Amino acid sequence: MGKHIQFQQLNLKKLSYTYNCNETITIVKEKKVLTNTNNFISLILTFDMAVDENKKNIDSQEIQSTTNDDDLLYTVAGKLVVTASDVAEVVALWTGLPATNLTRDQAERFLHLEQDLGNHIIGQERALAVVAKSLRRYAAGLRNPKRPIGSFLLCGPTGVGKTELTKQLAENLFGSQKALIRLDMSEYMEKHTVARLIGSPPGYVGFEEGGQLTDAVRSRPYCIVLFDEIEKAHPDVYNVLLQILDDGILSDSTGRTVSFQNTLIMLTSNLGSQTILEFCAQNPTRTPDQESMLKKLVTQTLGSKFRPEFLNRLDDVVIFHPLSRDHISAIAFLLLDEVDERLARKGFHLLVTSRLLTTIRQEGFNSMYGARPLRRAISKWVEDPIAEKLLHIEDEIEFGSSLLVDVEGNDPGIPQVLVLPPGLREEIQTHNKSGIVTSKQSLTAVTNK
Repeated sequence: MGKHIQFQQLNLKKLSYTYNCNETITIVKEKKVLTNTNNFISLILTFDMAVDENKKNIDSQEIQSTTNDDDLLYTVAGKLVVTASDVAEVVALWTGLPATNLTRDQAERFLHLEQDLGNHIIGQERALAVVAKSLRRYAAGLRNPKRPIGSFLLCGPTGVGKTELTKQLAENLFGSQKALIRLDMSEYMEKHTVARLIGSPPGYVGFEEGGQLTDAVRSRPYCIVLFDEIEKAHPDVYNVLLQILDDGILSDSTGRTVSFQNTLIMLTSNLGSQTILEFCAQNPTRTPDQESMLKKLVTQTLGSKFRPEFLNRLDDVVIFHPLSRDHISAIAFLLLDEVDERLARKGFHLLVTSRLLTTIRQEGFNSMYGARPLRRAISKWVEDPIAEKLLHIEDEIEFGSSLLVDVEGNDPGIPQVLVLPPGLREEIQTHNKSGIVTSKQSLTAVTNK
């Protein structure tokens, strides 16, 4: 009898375990159904939002007979007609591909790619030209369709714009910097960490989690993949890259194939930085022959770290030069514009004096470290004093006021913030009185010292 009772109790435990497993499986299935339903509802809502936006546009402007058919907003029998642009906007939201890539202005953007990138990347005209020419071949349909859009190894000193170039390319090509997948190779220095790229093999911990690289590209196939500081990676990472660069595909740990044919592969490296610094110091103005010589010297340095078959699969090795004082001055205005934009979201404006700009340029210049000291100088002389001012009297500052930052005293001086009433900024921009300049003015306007 005792054995029989124990047997029944054992069955009850098994039944309870089975019930819990079945309940978990049911919950997972219901979750997937709800997720798919939610995605479908989101698509409908997104489409309705596009239609509502078109309806507002129609109500606010008259139909012009000269408008292109693809961009025409009109109604038929009182009903709204969805155009190709509407469909492009909805598809863009779901695929991650910007709507401009689905319409006819794509060629125009690639023709002016250097100029657009040059507005954000200062002092690297040759590097931008190399990348832009390769991307124009892709835009013209002349690339190998089985390979990625492009693959570049960016070499140069720290702080000269290598990573910033990839961010701007993501913005320009794919409509958002969210299209940039950044992988820090210092996290892949050990042999076992390579499995994180494509996922752990069956039987290992994390097998069902997928790979950081493969899952990211599968969810957003139109993107830029940045392998930052590639020289720090384990050699097995190069084997993964060989398959991507050659075939444009990569299989994860579960056997699923991921296409990289719509991705741009970017690698950065500090190898050869000392060679670049010394060569550019000896040759401030370089001829095309000298540029070719510099590239050959850097390639020899890369050959001591990377295998020939790896370097041979890259589209090009792009050399970034150290920044000069003039470049630092131009970058200072770009960084001040960013501060101005952040203040604008709070309802304020930024003004700085030429004396402060001179201090920032002097403290922020370092040919070895690039533009990073400049960012620290702006934090010290502009952002820190403004932050203290806002924390003290932000509620008392009138909306639309300008915050004027100046420096008092000599070497190093003390930053001072003065609150100016609304409307005075425009007057200063017009007359440039008392040596006051704005971050929106060109560098040549800063002449009062």
